Amino acid sequence: MAERSAAARKRRQKQAIIGSAIAVVLIAGAAVWIATAVGGDDNSDTPAAGGSGAPVPAGQVACTWTPDQSGGKVKDVGTPAATAPNTGTAVMTLNTNLGEVKATLDKSKVPCTAASFEFLASKKFWDNTKCHRMVNQATFKVLQCGDPFATGKGYRDTDGQGGPSYTMAEENLPTDTNNPYPAGSIAMANTGQPGSTGSQFFICSEDTKLPANYTLLGKITTGLDIIQGVVKAGDDKAFEPNPGGGHPKKEFDIKTLTVAAS
Repeated sequence: MAERSAAARKRRQKQAIIGSAIAVVLIAGAAVWIATAVGGDDNSDTPAAGGSGAPVPAGQVACTWTPDQSGGKVKDVGTPAATAPNTGTAVMTLNTNLGEVKATLDKSKVPCTAASFEFLASKKFWDNTKCHRMVNQATFKVLQCGDPFATGKGYRDTDGQGGPSYTMAEENLPTDTNNPYPAGSIAMANTGQPGSTGSQFFICSEDTKLPANYTLLGKITTGLDIIQGVVKAGDDKAFEPNPGGGHPKKEFDIKTLTVAAS
């Protein structure tokens, strides 16, 4: 009995020593894990720039450029930078066969779309292009431009199918349900699916009723009368019945499109 008692006492001492050693190992491991989790990324609270992992500079936002999946024609001139300024304004100037049209872009409302316009304009993306479609209905009066391949004579399966190699998310969607797209508004066309904004845009010659699904890019400051004259001249109905309208009878050709800080 004495021997068994002594043996049992030794086993308990041995187990206590082993248990203490295991506890030390577990505590040390936990300390390493906590230090790694808490201190491993000094920029963990800073959004990544376009998924690149780099922090977004102050006064800018991250922009995501998604490869175009529409199946249309693509004019590949690259993609803009991963970040864009969200302060200030820019002036977009369309030098056309009918005169000059100017619009103001508010970067605080459309930072990524404005950055895309600046980038594409720097590549002369819209130079020598035709505005391929117009609609002149009671509450829907627009001139649509921005397809670099448009001929101004093709059917809806050809004109209006072109754009850059990327698309982007919509920004600055209208909040005024009574008058979402006032006269002089420039808004971005899309396929009807979220995140399908590319290079095509439409100019509202009058207050226009459309679903609030299209980025409000800017507002015309000079040349709205030119747009109104094109819309009033009518169209050839080439896009009827869907999506409506047709090529403008009074052609509107963009000789150059530039974007500059104001």
